[in-house]
Amino acid sequence: MRQINQWFNGSKYIEPLSLSCRLCAEGKELVLLVTGKCPAHCFYCPLSRKKLGKDVIYADEWKLNNENDINKLLKEAEYIEAKGAGITGGDPLVVWRRTKRYISLLKERFGNRFRIHLYTSGLKEGNHISDLVSVGLDEIRFHPTPENWKNMDYSPIKKSIQIALDEDVDVAIEIPAIPGMENEVLSLIEWADGEGIKWINLNELEFSETNCDKLMERGFDVKNDISAAAKRSEESAYYIIENVSKRSLDIGVHYCSSSFKDGIQLRNRIKRRAKNVAKPYELITDEGTLIKGIIMSRYISLQTVNKLKQQFSIPNKLISFSKEKHRIEIAGWILDRIANELIKQGFECYITEEYPTADRTEVERLPLPM
Repeated sequence: MRQINQWFNGSKYIEPLSLSCRLCAEGKELVLLVTGKCPAHCFYCPLSRKKLGKDVIYADEWKLNNENDINKLLKEAEYIEAKGAGITGGDPLVVWRRTKRYISLLKERFGNRFRIHLYTSGLKEGNHISDLVSVGLDEIRFHPTPENWKNMDYSPIKKSIQIALDEDVDVAIEIPAIPGMENEVLSLIEWADGEGIKWINLNELEFSETNCDKLMERGFDVKNDISAAAKRSEESAYYIIENVSKRSLDIGVHYCSSSFKDGIQLRNRIKRRAKNVAKPYELITDEGTLIKGIIMSRYISLQTVNKLKQQFSIPNKLISFSKEKHRIEIAGWILDRIANELIKQGFECYITEEYPTADRTEVERLPLPM
């Protein structure tokens, strides 16, 4: 019987485990979405509305202006001190020339030890897998659609998988753990093992703004009030791993839970980013979020900042004007001291907590005085 390893937040795996998964767990992987276009149109695709079906590019949460906006891509990798990248979509093979260029750029900047893996449906441009491997692609993860899991010899992506197996690249399969399809997944794993595929990743099925209706139409429901994960998906993955552990197979199997992505991977990544982007007036929390004060008014400007600096003897590095958000940002401990006086002058004062990501998503905003 093969050993089942317990990992973070309910995740489990049977060796071998991809190095990319280990880097991801440590928050050391850049997520590079090279396009939202994909020929597969899977009913469970969780991609957001701003990405699904659109030819957009994101380095983590940072949207690139166009495919030549290389500066943001490289800066994001530096901000999180990335040791690797996961190239995703949509389907990166749909824009294989763009994907090839990005692989080359990342390898040139960060070296050959910078590990890059890629997700694909394998339905289009499979003949260009060799082009991507030639510039340094380390791992390719195929996503066969559920109707083919039990009959992969007749799958339209079998040829693409074979092309990859003939190359010097790690070949894997990644699919959602869909409740009720355990036998189909076990059949897929048996086939993959026979083909020499290194590992299969099972992701917990998740609800999103774009797949919610389709999942509910098929009878799926969320497992609880605080999770987007589908009920019984985790149990399905556990059953599959238990079953595989009793078989004479060489393939690795990894179950990645929804809470693993949010509670481990994302948290570790934002903590790495926070220490590189935090301004002197922003405090980094244990979770990697940033806390600071903000001052707001209809008539606020850079001149307002200069007046406040003079009035309250505020050091330059502890206050600034955000043109983008039309507000003054200031050290929270200073704002707490001067808030009452500012309110008398017609300003609104808050303490805010934000993610250190490019989109600076706000977690909480509290009015002063408290």
